[in-house]
Amino acid sequence: MHNEFTAIVEKDGDWYIAYCAEIPGANGQGKTKRQCLKNLSQAIELILEDRRLDSLRSIPSDAYSELVAVG
Repeated sequence: MHNEFTAIVEKDGDWYIAYCAEIPGANGQGKTKRQCLKNLSQAIELILEDRRLDSLRSIPSDAYSELVAVG
């Protein structure tokens, strides 16, 4: 699945820091912009996977799940 999110990137001394406007809590940092964005991407993946797993815990036993493509 392909998703795109907004990265807000700032330079802080020798470091780049970034956060995702759409995913609260998703942050990244790195000595290069590329590394910073890679770390942010990994943080987004982890947060979304955790939210998916958490939401599936409450599904009734007689229900089932299917994937829906967006975009």
